[in-house]
Amino acid sequence: MNPDLVHSLNSLRILSLDMISYAKSGHPGICLGAAPIIYTLYNNHLKVNPKDPSWINRDRFVMSAGHGSALLYAMLFMAGYDISIDDLVEFRKIGSITPGHPEYKVTPGVEVSTGPLGQGIANAVGMAMSEKYLAALIEEEIPKQKILDYYVYCLCGDGDLMEGVAMEAASLAGHYALDNLIVLYDSNDVTLDGKLSNTYSENILQKYMNMGWEVDFVGEGNDTREIDKAIERAKVNRKPTLIEIKTVIGRGSFHEGENLVHGKPLSKDDMVNVRKKYNISTNTMEITENAVKFVRQSINSRMKDNYNNWKKYFAEVKKTFSESNLKKILDFLETGNDDLTFSSSNFKIQSDYNEELRESNSKMMNIVSDRTKFFLGGSADLSTSCHTALYKDIEFGRKTPTGRNIAFGVREHAMGAILNGMALSGLRTFGSTFLVFADYLKPAMRMTALMNLPITYIFTHDSVTVGQDGPTHQPIEQLAMLRTIPNMTVFRPADINEVIGCWDYIINNKKPVSIVLSKDEAHILDGTSGEKVKLGAYIVRKEAQRLDAVLVSTGIDLTTTYLISEELRAKGIDTRVVSMPSVDLFLSQTEEYQNSIIPQNTKVFTIEASSTLPWYRFASRNCAIGIDTFGYSGSKEDVLEKVHFDYETILSKIEHNIKSN
Repeated sequence: MNPDLVHSLNSLRILSLDMISYAKSGHPGICLGAAPIIYTLYNNHLKVNPKDPSWINRDRFVMSAGHGSALLYAMLFMAGYDISIDDLVEFRKIGSITPGHPEYKVTPGVEVSTGPLGQGIANAVGMAMSEKYLAALIEEEIPKQKILDYYVYCLCGDGDLMEGVAMEAASLAGHYALDNLIVLYDSNDVTLDGKLSNTYSENILQKYMNMGWEVDFVGEGNDTREIDKAIERAKVNRKPTLIEIKTVIGRGSFHEGENLVHGKPLSKDDMVNVRKKYNISTNTMEITENAVKFVRQSINSRMKDNYNNWKKYFAEVKKTFSESNLKKILDFLETGNDDLTFSSSNFKIQSDYNEELRESNSKMMNIVSDRTKFFLGGSADLSTSCHTALYKDIEFGRKTPTGRNIAFGVREHAMGAILNGMALSGLRTFGSTFLVFADYLKPAMRMTALMNLPITYIFTHDSVTVGQDGPTHQPIEQLAMLRTIPNMTVFRPADINEVIGCWDYIINNKKPVSIVLSKDEAHILDGTSGEKVKLGAYIVRKEAQRLDAVLVSTGIDLTTTYLISEELRAKGIDTRVVSMPSVDLFLSQTEEYQNSIIPQNTKVFTIEASSTLPWYRFASRNCAIGIDTFGYSGSKEDVLEKVHFDYETILSKIEHNIKSN
């Protein structure tokens, strides 16, 4: 083997170990065992330009095994990205560009935030689907186009493959025959707690073949030539490829092959030992110029003409097709601008309008889809129930990659993570299911919010009013859960006016959003406003003369609250009705605005058919009216009465509380 290559590879190993030792925290096992995999990929295959990390046609690399971040950062430094030795010294420190696990938009060359095992594989599936979709759009204008033809590579370990989200996503990738997806499996037979055989005995290659993948095997994970050949073979496959590469965790350390080397820095004596074994004599956090030069020259010599020729080709296409439909696609690829506008002020709804909110939402989605090609998504086998189909579009598939309806199947967990991968490609995406199943999506939604991706999660069947389906399908705590996710804007609109307002916010703010919808019919209410939804809360019905109490409500429950307010007024109790479609947006308003809607020192009731926990910040003592028990199977009316959330019970609670104080 080339001695310069050996020195460079071993330098990568030691540099990543130095980072961990210096930080006194990290995962050295993967750095020693998997270094040949990531080194071979970057040195020989990955189509990138470190000086232009956002190049449109770059290959994407996902470090699903995000605990190997030190190895990734050291590799990115050696490859020539805008990362310095000083940045590596700051590994795992506050404010550094080298955090403990890879983070999107923090480190040059990092495509996605990873760490929760399995998520990265599913993200990679989403990225591969996006490449297929966008390339197919271009193909409609330029047959055999070369603007987009990149691969998505993913490095994963045993832990990733054991997670259910990875299996869900891999199943879908095989079904769609995503031949632009190559997964490099660091197979070391060790997990954090011990030997893999303690918990896992499946034939992983056979399993992936059964899911529609091509598979390959490299028996010696330290042999860069064999890894190189396997990647070359994967590139010509017509299916996604899993390459199992047998490695030794902590190779060369005192604890090689043991779980002890997974997540604990090596001892000083062991660091001396591995330096000697790998023939690296540099001081801590030093690397030879030759080691870095070898990698950078390899990448530059392999990529210089490729990159420059692509740039010329792209410029020629832009000039030639400046007046065609292709122009919007090219502009989108360059700038991320989808040229989409939406304003709630453009909609005028008649006062007698009455329909299910999921249907109102469907109409808004289809208006959006008519205006841009860069809005797509699907459901977890519930599009007919959630009403989230894009009516003018076909399903995405291996033969129909321009389809914008994605049939995720019953795979909520993978759906969220795949949507993240697609959004990382610049697309606006949506996914839908019943609210009670939001729990399946939670890990992926958390990553959506962490990366601030423009994904819209659509949850229908939002309360116990689903009736006969029973408590397994009646959400109680899910709204509270969604509202606790930082940077996730949660809407529960009351009527079509507010649904329109939700989509006004979604389109004009590229941020993570959850919209929660009833399957019940909703009458348009006097006083609701699409334009005020962005404020989070506003007054729907003012008190007539004096303010005895404020009634705050959301969603379909606002109708009940409105009617109760009218009856209370007839009984001499004057109340204000406030719609709060988004708690977090209301809390982001000025204190002056908040006090104008919910005055201080005023009795406040909150009415929502879900957990009362989020409402104690607003409600007066004993005035949070909701549901804190599981539901029952029965008619809507009987269930509401059983859980004490029927009209008469709510009215009685409010009236009794006001009169007794």
